[in-house]
Amino acid sequence: MPARPLRAIQQIQIGSIASSEARARDVLERLVAYGYEGIELNGFMTRPSSLLVRALTRAAGMPVGRAGRLDWAALVPAVGLRVVALHEDLGTIERDPDEVARQADRFGTDTIVITGMYRFDYGDEAAVGDLVARLNAAGRTLRERGLRLLYHNHSVEFRRAHSGRTAMDTIIDGTDPEFVGFELDCFWAASAGADPLALMRRLGSRLELCHLTDRGSTRTGSSLTPIDRIDSVELGAGNLDIDGLVAQSATAGARAVVVETHRNWIDGSPLRSAEVSAEALNRLLV
Repeated sequence: MPARPLRAIQQIQIGSIASSEARARDVLERLVAYGYEGIELNGFMTRPSSLLVRALTRAAGMPVGRAGRLDWAALVPAVGLRVVALHEDLGTIERDPDEVARQADRFGTDTIVITGMYRFDYGDEAAVGDLVARLNAAGRTLRERGLRLLYHNHSVEFRRAHSGRTAMDTIIDGTDPEFVGFELDCFWAASAGADPLALMRRLGSRLELCHLTDRGSTRTGSSLTPIDRIDSVELGAGNLDIDGLVAQSATAGARAVVVETHRNWIDGSPLRSAEVSAEALNRLLV
């Protein structure tokens, strides 16, 4: 039997409240107290980022705050958390894989995650085919440096091309399992109308990390119309099959289930949100 997945959280959830070394350490200590064992870091949040990056993340509802000024390589192990992966962009990996390897070693992880492409047409089958070739090449390059490459989906990968296939189909079928694994984001798959549990089963052991955010509405009281606005919510507060998704992660041998609720937090608090989601993970991953 594989070891159970670690209970982890994505750094983006705490970026807006990690305003200083002291504050960040307090936040991380609270996460450990809630039951989290690991954290997934982002390259753009572990070093000073450009105004453009900060603007893009803010526009997406994921402000990074002053996180890039802090020494995460010291903060994370000091509280007993493990770095389950480091997010980087494909261009950085292609331009300077040695630096990516140095950063991974600095944070004590062997896993690099690509979180999709910006300004990219996922409905263009030729472009997606080229992306597959780039992913395989990047995965081979990182493996030569002792690292594992994972691809993280959002919703755009489920756009259908003229052939009827989705970009996600092409990426799964075209990438070499020896060089490329997956971090399935269940929230974005479900938001695109796909079945995250079926995708997990399709990926099998290639599911190496699971990103998990529930999906639903926390609005109370009467509604003006019969339609609620659906958003990310804490684990157990929505309508995704959280129990089934976590169980399948364990069956697949995933190394961690990574919580990320980057907006619509209960009580407007990313920490309170993390605490509520941890309650579900603590029940399911004992």
